[in-house]
Amino acid sequence: MGRGRQKAKHTKVARDLKYYSPDTNYGALANELHTSGPVSPDLDKWAEYLDDDASEDADESRTA
Repeated sequence: MGRGRQKAKHTKVARDLKYYSPDTNYGALANELHTSGPVSPDLDKWAEYLDDDASEDADESRTA
């Protein structure tokens, strides 16, 4: 096969992918985005470090 036929196949595949739009279940997406509660239990154990870092950064900016 020559380069032209190969390029034509790649162009066809790329065009198919570009204009492909799967059916989206917007109701399920909305339910997933509007869930309440903790995202991950692991985030709670790191919360104490967030406040410490923010206050240290504020102190450094005042001294500079």
